[in-house]
Amino acid sequence: MNLPNYFLADLPPEATLTPVMIAEACQTLKRNREQYLARRSTESLVNVLSNVAEHWLQPEYPFRQLALEQGPAATGFSRPTLANGLDSFFRQLTRENLHALLAQELGHAHRLDELAATSAETNNQRAAMVHGPEFLMHIAAGNIPNPALTSMVLGLLARSAQFVKCASRTSLLPRLFAHSIYDAEPKLGACLEIAEWRGGEAALEQAVFNETDCVTVTGSDETLAAIRQRLPTKTRFLGYGHRVSFGYVTRDSLSGFDAKKIVANVASDVVAWDQLGRFSPHVIYAEHGGSVAAEQLAGMLAAELARREESEPRGQLPVELAANIASRRAFYEVRAAHSDETRLWQSEGSTAWTVVYEADAKFQLSCLNRFIYVKGVTDMVRTLQDADNVRGKVSTVGLAAPETKARELAAQLARWGVSRVCPLGQMQNPPLTWRQDGRPGLGDLVTWTDWER
Repeated sequence: MNLPNYFLADLPPEATLTPVMIAEACQTLKRNREQYLARRSTESLVNVLSNVAEHWLQPEYPFRQLALEQGPAATGFSRPTLANGLDSFFRQLTRENLHALLAQELGHAHRLDELAATSAETNNQRAAMVHGPEFLMHIAAGNIPNPALTSMVLGLLARSAQFVKCASRTSLLPRLFAHSIYDAEPKLGACLEIAEWRGGEAALEQAVFNETDCVTVTGSDETLAAIRQRLPTKTRFLGYGHRVSFGYVTRDSLSGFDAKKIVANVASDVVAWDQLGRFSPHVIYAEHGGSVAAEQLAGMLAAELARREESEPRGQLPVELAANIASRRAFYEVRAAHSDETRLWQSEGSTAWTVVYEADAKFQLSCLNRFIYVKGVTDMVRTLQDADNVRGKVSTVGLAAPETKARELAAQLARWGVSRVCPLGQMQNPPLTWRQDGRPGLGDLVTWTDWER
């Protein structure tokens, strides 16, 4: 399948982008949005998006096949990892979930179409309508594709023309998603632009900044700060910076059979997208006192990761990343040789996976790519003290706890500042309705008009 040149990212590698080309693309997007998107009904957009998602779940769908054929070389993920990651995303993109998102974020599914009122608003003789930005720019992170795909979905629901800027050599999956929308309905696809260029091309970025009403950025805190400074004062800025995640297992959960399920769930969270992204656990905290000790849990996890490597191998790493893992392993090999409080398990002949057990419960940043710490702890209060160095930066906590304790633990984590608590095994699979960094994804894009009758 050969992709037509609908988007700037479709141009051959030797093509040179210029600020004039970018500015012209922005003007075209605005015209197309006014003609094809601004007055589309919410229901019609929901139907298009959910139908496209259903197609992506079919093995014979050409865009899926192309993603799985070209994706390993373009993204560094193995074919099974890509397939599982795409499935987890597109399974969420259903009519029911899109309607739930609209109701949750806007209070009424038709707020984007007309003045609408909830029952409480009707009683108070009020109604409201919301409007998305005319022109929306997304600056996407290059590690995993799902955040960029989600941003594109939200932008279409908001009736916004969209310019998606990808880092160099990371545009394949956003581009294929845009092509699939274009294939389903060319008029909607014409309201999207996908481009990629390396960092530091300030003139190209500025050409988009001069046209856009709202910019969303996913990246490092330094990237967010630099871009915010360059935006016109009238432009809304939505930044999603560096975040980390961890898992927590209570002693009540660490019985024999339950421990096996927990290990399988933890392995799923580590393997998904090769442990990259803000949802991936760096550390698994396991309470002491269960019938399976925290150190035993680490050994079981190592065996499970070895099995997963057979069915869902980790992608190939650049030399410098593999060297970083090897160096980190060497450090823990020395420590384990001289202390009973440290143990190391690792894949033989490769850096495919690594498990480190430490009695020291202080939060430790992993080098990721399936390198996971397991630490024994006494309780949640002490654990949060040991993780104080990342307080305010934790995206997700994967939790394994009995129902009788899960609510209180989730409340503790909420009070500490965690924006999402989910079962272990679901860390890399947030629902469409989740609130990124504790903020409403669609709700952050829109502005409101209230009508008081």
